[in-house]
Amino acid sequence: MDLFEYQARDLFDKHGVPVLDGVVATTPEEARAAAERLGGGTVVVKAQVKTGGRGKAGGVKLAHSPQEAAERASEILGMAIKGHTVHRVMVAAGASIAAEYYVSLLLDRAERRYLAMASVEGGVEIEKLAVERPEALARVAVDPTVGIDAAKADEIVAAAGFGTDVAPQVADVLQRLWTVYREEDATLVEVNPLVSTADGRVIALDGKVTLDDNAGFRHPDHAGLADTAATDPLEAKAKEHDLNYVKLDGSVGIIGNGAGLVMSTLDVVALAGEAHGGVKPANFLDIGGGASAEVMAAGLDVILGDPQVKAVFVNVFGGITACDAVATGIVSALEMLGDAATKPLVVRLDGNNVAEGRAILRAANHPLVTLAETMDGGADRAAELAHASA
Repeated sequence: MDLFEYQARDLFDKHGVPVLDGVVATTPEEARAAAERLGGGTVVVKAQVKTGGRGKAGGVKLAHSPQEAAERASEILGMAIKGHTVHRVMVAAGASIAAEYYVSLLLDRAERRYLAMASVEGGVEIEKLAVERPEALARVAVDPTVGIDAAKADEIVAAAGFGTDVAPQVADVLQRLWTVYREEDATLVEVNPLVSTADGRVIALDGKVTLDDNAGFRHPDHAGLADTAATDPLEAKAKEHDLNYVKLDGSVGIIGNGAGLVMSTLDVVALAGEAHGGVKPANFLDIGGGASAEVMAAGLDVILGDPQVKAVFVNVFGGITACDAVATGIVSALEMLGDAATKPLVVRLDGNNVAEGRAILRAANHPLVTLAETMDGGADRAAELAHASA
């Protein structure tokens, strides 16, 4: 789960990372009040969207009075930044910046380790810097059993070339950011820019944090950080049933068991769709190893609730859960859904007890169900039905 900047700032503050005061506002009037609360002087009005490039897009603006803060908020609220609409801003206290730096902690999946990155050249051009002058971005491996202690922090600071005037403070910030990373079960903690101010302080002026959803059971408070307003209602519904679902923009609903099989099914449906008006998959839905009537009903309920879906392709390989159990689940699910099931289903079963599973579906003889012998044949039929219903 990616956090908004204001949420990252609150986590930083919780763990002792030096930050500036900030107040969230959803209207120009609230922005004015926030600027007054922060002393009435210079503030920064910052769009709160989960994407980079806010500054270049005009989503970060200075204001020198409460009235000007309201005006800047009025300009930013409602604007689109890389497809993300701005619904709130953070009004943050201003700072006299002497230098901008970059630091981050992340999970390096390729090397199966944690990685710290740092540069004395932070700011809006950090991505360009990483490409054009990668040597200016220090990369230091972090042992997860040790983390970032004083010695490791000093190693990172030295590798990045921080001056002796700020090195001790940056090292301290790195240790505190490691605490954020560890204690909150994050996969990314980034500060850009980390700044030194004219009065000699080192402050995290911006923050980006990604939390590991798999660790959510350890952090019940993280549920309150979710951006429910921006969550697709079908994805929210699927999450309630612990289904692995991702909404796409096509018209063929997909149900499979196992992420690899579902991804392959998406490819096969997209290929088959080229011959049927260019129809595409409408979703990714992995029901996992279990295909009980309740799980299948929940999956079908989510997919059939998508008005874009014109046909459904159920592609299951029987393994731990045999095909006869899957078939029974499909029949029971259609009975449970009743009149809510109105769109054609193409079902391809293979694997353990496939003959028994197909026999169950034939015996049920449900008017919406078409049996397919092969994955390619099922994908083609589902695409054909979706195109005919368009």
